[in-house]
Amino acid sequence: MFRKEMWLKSASNLKSTKYLAIMAIFIALRVVVNSMFIPVAENLRISVSFIVSAIEGSIIGPAAGLVSGMISDLIGVMLFPTGPFFIGYTITAMLAAMIWGLFLYDQKITVLKLAGAKFVINYFVNVLMGSLWSSMLYSKGYIFYATNSLIKNSVLLPIEILILVAVFSVMIPILKRRNLIREENSVPIPFK
Repeated sequence: MFRKEMWLKSASNLKSTKYLAIMAIFIALRVVVNSMFIPVAENLRISVSFIVSAIEGSIIGPAAGLVSGMISDLIGVMLFPTGPFFIGYTITAMLAAMIWGLFLYDQKITVLKLAGAKFVINYFVNVLMGSLWSSMLYSKGYIFYATNSLIKNSVLLPIEILILVAVFSVMIPILKRRNLIREENSVPIPFK
């Protein structure tokens, strides 16, 4: 998962016109999809932009994902501001994109890897880091934001994993035909 070759191959995608064009499409998709959300509580919302990030991570990898995450967050803040700009949220977007790349890029995509990536993002990025950023920016303390975020992320985790498995079951054959992922990758759960 943390192979040096993976990072170098992902970084080389930043020099490829093909992958830069793919990144641009995914950045635009993520910005638009991220602008559509359901507010749940103060500074807490439900979005399906994780689907776009996961697919992109499987194609471009962790190093290029860091760059894509940063650009999509900055463009999203400019086009669809929902609060003050804060660099912590940019770091969060970068880390989430990197994690998708670490778990899914250039390797066999399995239900376990989809679940593992979503687990790490939900609890370490969204709950731990997101709550810290919210407590720094808004009126309530860390525990308030962490509790709300923990509940939301725990309830949504199994639903998000099922969505990812369904989406990747459809997308893996398409991505293989387009030579965007390795041939060895297989559909996580066959749906018949």
